[in-house]
Amino acid sequence: MIHHYLDPDESLGELLFGLIMALTVTLGVRLLGSQDTLKPHELAIALIGCNVAWGIIDGVLYLLGSLFSRGQRNHFIRTLRKVSSQSEAISAIREEFGLDDDHLAQEKDLAAFYMATLDVLRHARIERARVRGKDLMAALMIVLLVSATAVPGAVPILLVSDPAVALRVANALQLYLLFAVGYHWARYVGAHPWRTGLTIVGLCVVLVAISIALGG
Repeated sequence: MIHHYLDPDESLGELLFGLIMALTVTLGVRLLGSQDTLKPHELAIALIGCNVAWGIIDGVLYLLGSLFSRGQRNHFIRTLRKVSSQSEAISAIREEFGLDDDHLAQEKDLAAFYMATLDVLRHARIERARVRGKDLMAALMIVLLVSATAVPGAVPILLVSDPAVALRVANALQLYLLFAVGYHWARYVGAHPWRTGLTIVGLCVVLVAISIALGG
């Protein structure tokens, strides 16, 4: 259901973002604060509240990005129709799509693609950029994904009586989920699952360390 509204890279990216936020909170408390004075309910509320807030922010930014993308596309089509020569139009399409740099096809195939694209865009209907129902659902999915990543860290904090043990369990769960996201991500790009999962964990730990060092 999620991938009906979000691409895999978007949904997995949001999961990583939420887990990094949650790990920054739980690991930061262990490194910077005294666990003896830890108040579990306050920490759990702060953890969940932080992720919910950033989920909402990220969802709103997604809506703005969707509007910007549609507006930019409409502007490109209008500009393309004002170009006087076909060579200038093809050049503009080449620059817009940037397929030449990826070396995905031979030059003659790219030329045929650009010509077909030019013909389609010259007859394309331009609609006013607006937020659609699918955009709202995608934004809601983002809020839910980022918010949900706070739960694995909050549950042991609330259920385990020993604060030190609770934070260790929370951090262990978050690191495992980071690995699981990386492992799952590898399926979409044809990479080695274990290597990708471990790489994601290592990279995210570095990012969390930088965030904590900078007071984030």
